[in-house]
Amino acid sequence: MLWLLVPALCLTVAGCGSMPRPDGPFRFAPEEITRLQDPRIGANDIEALRAFSRDLAQRLVSSETHTILALSGGGANGAFGAGVIVGWTERGDRPRFDIVTGVSTGALTAPFAFLGPDWDDELRAAYTDGRTNGLLSAGQLAILRGPSLFSAAALRALVDDSVTVELLSAIAAEHAAGRTLLIATTNLDTQETVIWNMGLLASQGETALPLFRDILVASASIPGVFPPVLILGTNDAGQVVMEMHVDGGVNTPFLAIPEDLLMWNAPGDIPSGAHLYVLLNGQLGRNTGVTPGRLGDILARTFDSVSKAQARQTLAANAAFAARNGLTLSLSAIPDDLSVSSLRFDTESMQALFELGRSRSVSGQAWGPVALAEAPASAVTPEDPPQTP
Repeated sequence: MLWLLVPALCLTVAGCGSMPRPDGPFRFAPEEITRLQDPRIGANDIEALRAFSRDLAQRLVSSETHTILALSGGGANGAFGAGVIVGWTERGDRPRFDIVTGVSTGALTAPFAFLGPDWDDELRAAYTDGRTNGLLSAGQLAILRGPSLFSAAALRALVDDSVTVELLSAIAAEHAAGRTLLIATTNLDTQETVIWNMGLLASQGETALPLFRDILVASASIPGVFPPVLILGTNDAGQVVMEMHVDGGVNTPFLAIPEDLLMWNAPGDIPSGAHLYVLLNGQLGRNTGVTPGRLGDILARTFDSVSKAQARQTLAANAAFAARNGLTLSLSAIPDDLSVSSLRFDTESMQALFELGRSRSVSGQAWGPVALAEAPASAVTPEDPPQTP
């Protein structure tokens, strides 16, 4: 949601840069572009989305224990989530997740969280070894030559260093074992959330490495702060086009229960063994204060309010689904009494946030239930329950 800050910032500059966009569709068939099996699950592919929802629904209502970890966006605050995961390992009760999802900074954390404790050192390093220092540095300013305040060079370097052939192979092995890694981006052309099956992509070998990296960069590319990522796709007519993908957090703060499944009710009285963990790289509570009358302060306060409201609404919808269908939902978030910033990428701040998450996890304070307020007695209940997917 940092994209809310960008239009006003651009207005202060004489001319914002732009990026060239090819005039599609291209004059060749999809198989001439890539031989990769398409890993995306988009709202415009109704059959794929329904198949995905049916599979997820079956997992959620099965008698087996299934665990889902949903990692939210939050920029530099992703260091907190990384610390929670590493501290969870140290505590000794970290689950082996059946499904891991990531949005924005959560997309950068998700591959390591998916692979398990053996990759904790790499996860820690990605957030604390100083490589994030240059993300928003003066040397990365690009507003006069591109469609963003900063270049994506430092972000791409971080992703390239972290996403190796070895990591791809490890993800492919877990995918073959039946586990699922999902990343969300926002397709600006269609205004839809696109869910990418990263295990399916990784299973296609080293050829998939550039696209794998592009998806992570796109999911973390806050519009206006970092440039969009152009990714090959097909339109409704089956023609090859270039799609513009940006931060998955534009549409959703985290990816847990898909939007088309949120109103679903489990058929019958089937006890669910599923546990949904939502790791929020941010805060939920409202902080009262006098907002200074300066543009920057007004924009920052607006962003903070909007992002928290969106997170609360999405969390409430997922909590209602969990309560209705017998799932257990646990939440971890940054305490509301702390002063944090999603744009504070300096090493000292990142290390402090990482240590906060790690210590809370080790002490057992990281996770808690999500309480839902009871509906008023006069609330209207639909006569017909939602249909199963």
